[in-house]
Amino acid sequence: MEDVVLASTEADAQAAEQLVTHHAEIDATLALKVDLVTTGARSGQHEAAVAARKALLDWCRTTLVPHVMAAEATLCRAAAGIPAGRLLVEAMVVEHRVIRDIVGQVEESDDVLDTMVLAHSLRQLFAVHLSKVNDQLLPLVVRDPDVPVDELLEELRGEAATLAEQASEADDGYGHPVHDEAACSCNERDTSAFPELDARAVPHAIRHATVFGALDAVRPGKALVLLAPHDPIPLLRQLEGRQPGVFEVEYLQRGPEAWRLLVTRRPA
Repeated sequence: MEDVVLASTEADAQAAEQLVTHHAEIDATLALKVDLVTTGARSGQHEAAVAARKALLDWCRTTLVPHVMAAEATLCRAAAGIPAGRLLVEAMVVEHRVIRDIVGQVEESDDVLDTMVLAHSLRQLFAVHLSKVNDQLLPLVVRDPDVPVDELLEELRGEAATLAEQASEADDGYGHPVHDEAACSCNERDTSAFPELDARAVPHAIRHATVFGALDAVRPGKALVLLAPHDPIPLLRQLEGRQPGVFEVEYLQRGPEAWRLLVTRRPA
């Protein structure tokens, strides 16, 4: 986000960059969960499709929806006080409502193909929404010296955590990831059943955050195929530091054009 350099303070610039990074993580997690819903729907395996739907729904309730509603209560509130931001905020609030509506439709859907269509709609809408936040809303508030972006970020985090806790309590016992031993193909070398993330296409500034976000969506016993432009040793070290002993890594290809790795989350 180039406009961050125009921030009124260094703290505000850093806060904005942190938010952009967090957005990349959320976007990557959503993308992978939607891919898993698609794989389940097309595989004809009912249990896998149901598990993917529940995982998506649970994550939306405890992460995606709390984040967008917390952003509405903080960033949008601040931007609405800036004349140039009022119409933008009105449009974004409408998008928040649509995001919540789609999540509600996923909850009500009992057809795997309908769920797949809804999941893709959610993914597309959220991608457009993030572009507005990162490229329009954030630069607007960052440039305003009267808006303490670093304080807004802390407020957003607190609000999102509160909403996530409320959602977890309301949905206790529902939507937790299920490891289906019968459907698990973790020990096979055929990786076509696993979602693939091509990190070569991701901007360097958010590459690690995107990978971490995608791996957060991988369920115990499942895996992600990662394509990297070089041997991702620094990323793997950072991953081990974040989640020690959680993932197993197997190199499938070592250059020269790409490094291909199978990253498997160990069974819980």
